[in-house]
Amino acid sequence: MTDSIKLAVVGVGRWGVHLLRNFLAHPCVEIVAVVDPNPQCLEKVERQYNLDKNVLLTTEWQKLQPLPNLNAVVIATPAVTHYSLIVDALNWGCHVLAEKPLTLNPNECRELCELAEKQQLILNVDHTYLFHPAVEKGQSVLQTGAVGDLRYGYATRTHLGPVRQDVDALWDLAIHDIAIFNNWLGESPILAQATGKVWLQTASDNPLSDLVWVNLTYPSGFQAFIHLCWLNPDKQRRLAVVGSRGSLIFDEMLADKPLTLIQGEFERQENRFIPVNQQQQIIEIEKGEPLKRVCNNFIQCIKQNTSSSISSGWIGTKLVEVLTAVTRSLEAGGKSVPVNSNHKQQ
Repeated sequence: MTDSIKLAVVGVGRWGVHLLRNFLAHPCVEIVAVVDPNPQCLEKVERQYNLDKNVLLTTEWQKLQPLPNLNAVVIATPAVTHYSLIVDALNWGCHVLAEKPLTLNPNECRELCELAEKQQLILNVDHTYLFHPAVEKGQSVLQTGAVGDLRYGYATRTHLGPVRQDVDALWDLAIHDIAIFNNWLGESPILAQATGKVWLQTASDNPLSDLVWVNLTYPSGFQAFIHLCWLNPDKQRRLAVVGSRGSLIFDEMLADKPLTLIQGEFERQENRFIPVNQQQQIIEIEKGEPLKRVCNNFIQCIKQNTSSSISSGWIGTKLVEVLTAVTRSLEAGGKSVPVNSNHKQQ
């Protein structure tokens, strides 16, 4: 594997193990190290994947620095740790794929993107939904004009847990739907407004909202309404874009047919509005694991030395800017807040 990309995975918890699995199976990758602060996690993945004895298993991040020819680092640790880890990795000359969000601070995100450019290295963010075949196909369906002029969108992401103690339901859940809306629309919000409720962790110094309602306004006038809650046993993962001639719906809970186009519009007859041209179509999509596509895209970017058009650090930065504006609105009791963007579009 002389031409392989030598890669380390940092964090092999609930999501990191899936990243490790995909990179172990990649023909252009050689896993040279796995880092996790929990020795039991290291022992588990060593047994589960029958890792080669030459793979470094360590609880200490700094032990990666002297590894010869280390090309890339995959970071699947809590977001609060991302900034310092990514700075180290880029300064060591390593390409980086980080779990979302890139960081919790847009200024830190921009610094990381600029450092990656300075070092001529790839910085990608694992926005898995953007690689979902239904999301990729949905973008192309909207571009055909099948739903007419785009008017508004709505999304619901609810379940009974897991309840986070580091971030609220907004930071835990909203980034997926905002990423999809931005991708489908080809634009980013300019205004954010949100309200929320805290029921579970009220005694905390920093109460974390269990329920959040978000309203995003885009430059075109399109508005997206997002319902987020981790205190609702009605599990939903549903997003829709409504236009003048129909609606496009992505329902992740319908695994075999997640993308549906429902067409219909009004014909005016004097003072009456009559529904016409009504039909429903299940959109066929390709099969494939979205995370595998994330990993393939990262390796392709490294080999071609090109920034990802789907999940670059700059795209991840934009999403953190939106979440930050939504948080400001939440803290201000629902006041509409502008989304600050001080970086170039990629």
